[in-house]
Amino acid sequence: MDLELGGKTAIVTGGSRGIGKAIARELAREGVDVAVASRGRVELDATAKELAEETGRRIIPITVDTGNEESVQSMVSQAATAMGHIDILVNSAARVGGGPAPSLAEVTEEYFWEDMNVKVMGYLRCAREVAPYMHTHGWGRIINISGMAARQSGSIVGSMRNVAVAAMTKNLADELGPFGINVTVVHPGLTWTERIPGMIEEQARSQGVSVEEVERQFAESNTVRRMIDAREIAYVVAFLASPKSIAINGDTIAAGGGVGKGIHY
Repeated sequence: MDLELGGKTAIVTGGSRGIGKAIARELAREGVDVAVASRGRVELDATAKELAEETGRRIIPITVDTGNEESVQSMVSQAATAMGHIDILVNSAARVGGGPAPSLAEVTEEYFWEDMNVKVMGYLRCAREVAPYMHTHGWGRIINISGMAARQSGSIVGSMRNVAVAAMTKNLADELGPFGINVTVVHPGLTWTERIPGMIEEQARSQGVSVEEVERQFAESNTVRRMIDAREIAYVVAFLASPKSIAINGDTIAAGGGVGKGIHY
């Protein structure tokens, strides 16, 4: 299937590693020039060089703190200047999780507001800045990467932030849809990225079991009985970023390999 993405441009926040990097790679493989944005300059430059050599597309590294309005404005301005226009925004920048989720007694105001500011308000800042460019051309795609915590308990702040992203997505879709801009949200589950091997080893040590046993436990968290890879999330996002996704707007795509028992309709 031709996704009709050749010649389009994108911004991918959180694009230097993990799911964001996989998305930037897949979009570039489909013919998209990509501005990858994250906080760390060294990792960002290395990712841009790697993806440019691999795909032959323009990969532009831009540092950004999505928790800061001026930083987001600068990022979008730099991307628009470098690429000429902005067709696609993938919001994937968020505080990296690790370890057990904090309990009620452990949730501080600092922890809560940092999480909400970087992910929820950060996504909103990015959408607000790119929307005028998309509006001018009468076409655009905004894809928000959220997470399965929106559909299950176990992380107070994680669930709250991901539900907020889903609610924001529907509101943006309703407002921007009439101007040719579709907005969707993707909920990855536990996804294989470069940080997973270390997580598995740490859990194996803490449980006193083998690495293979922890891998088995992770695989049993969904119905396909294996961890979904970051590139498999990127396949979903690439479709949502394409003109062929016109029928999907304001909705949520769960991409965890069948996580949970709930029925969502």
